[in-house]
Parts: sequence; structure tokens; C-alpha cells
Amino acid sequence: MSLDLIDIGSNLTHDSFAKDRDAVMARALQAGVRRQIITGADLAASVEAAALAAAHPSHLWSTAGVHPHHAQSFSPAHRNGLIELLRLQRVVAVGECGLDYFRNLSPPACQRQAFVAQLEIAAQVRKPVFLHQRDAHADFSAILREFHGKLQGGVAHCFTGGELELDAYLELGLYVGITGWACDERRGLALRAVLPKIPADRLLIETDAPYLLPRDMNPQPKSRRNEPAYLAHIAATVARLRGETVEAVAACTARNAVLLFELKDS
Repeated sequence: MSLDLIDIGSNLTHDSFAKDRDAVMARALQAGVRRQIITGADLAASVEAAALAAAHPSHLWSTAGVHPHHAQSFSPAHRNGLIELLRLQRVVAVGECGLDYFRNLSPPACQRQAFVAQLEIAAQVRKPVFLHQRDAHADFSAILREFHGKLQGGVAHCFTGGELELDAYLELGLYVGITGWACDERRGLALRAVLPKIPADRLLIETDAPYLLPRDMNPQPKSRRNEPAYLAHIAATVARLRGETVEAVAACTARNAVLLFELKDS
């Protein structure tokens, strides 16, 4: 079976890939992951992600943003640096940005300020947003509603919620990014229950590698590090839970990714 998969969220610049990044990318291609979007979590990582995408123009793109964990450091220099990166064709989205009240590694007020600033950037540069939300649904949705109609779309990255969150994000016009969380029969029950309710034209898939190794892989890899190559396993799990073929899931999610991020060959 030959699939054409797009991983919309992999952290290929993560230190865990430093020694074998080329081999990781080769395994992904062999597994049918033809294209990847590399996540930028802060300004420095966004610069690295853009450079990696530029070095592999046949199959890599990137995002540029400041994760809520780093929101306390957000400054006018960050704003200018992100805008400069987002002028590049292969930098296709603003983010990872949003709110995370689970860990609160930055104060909530700083998170909200940085989130609004990045949504303003997205409206200015007319590129979609790559969104993070954890334990912050009410504030996250309220801020996004203020920008409704001003953005070029976006994706609720690593969606783990249930029907309430899903309905809210669909109403906001967002795509929904599904990771290996759907493969976890313990933590992923709410997500697994609503997976069939995600419209096919709003569904995206991602690994969030090296995080969120799918729990139901058999046999389990020796390393706990997740890889983009495992997107094929996630696609198969999503297909089973939706009562669809993996080919159908691969086709619709690839089509959606190309449409949202305007993926173009260099």
C-alpha cells in the first residue's frame, strides 16, 4: 500500500533528532510521509525550522511562532523576527501559538498578550495559525472569536478534546489536527468518541514528533521517541475509528493540508 501522507506538525529541530535527522526523514519518506511541516516553538527554533525547510524544498515546510510556554519572553523583537520569517514562501503558518494553563510556564496574562500579538501578525501576513490549547478553552475560544473573519484559517493542533471543544472550533472555522493521542485507549477516550464527527474537509493528521508516541503500536519501538514515519500508524488508527479506509483518510487529510497551508513546490 502506497500512501501520500502530510505530517502537519513535527518537531524535527528537536535535540533528540540531532544525531540521525537525515535517517528519520528517510524513514518518513519510505513510510509514505511525503511532506512535513516543521513546528516553530520560539523565535530561535522557528529560524532553525525555516532553514531546515529551505534545505529540503521537495518535502519540508515550517511554521514560525512562540509557544505559550515561552510567552513571557515575547517582545517587539520577536514580533519583527516572526514577520520577517513569515515573508518566506516555505514558512506557511503562524505558531505554535495559543494558551496553556495546564503548566503555566508563562503567566496566563503573558500568554494572552503573546497570543493576541501573534494573531495580529497572522492577520497582517495573511497566513493561517497553528494553535495550541490546553486547559484554557474558554479564554482561547474568546480570543479567537475576536479575530473571526480576520484570519486565513487555522488548525487546532493536537486536538484532545470532546464534543464541546470540537463544536466550538468547527464554528470558528478551524481544522482539527489529530495525533497519536487517538491511539491511547486510556487518555484518548473523549477524542476517540468524537473522531467520526469531524467533517472530512476539516481533518488533519500529525505526529508532534518526538512527542506522543502512539501507545497502541505493536510491537512498541525500542525508543520512546516518536517519529514522522509513525504517521502511517496514526492514519490507520484514525481510519479505523472513523469507519473509513486509510487511503480515504490519507487523501482527505493531504488535500486539506495543501489547501490550508497553500503548500507549493519551490
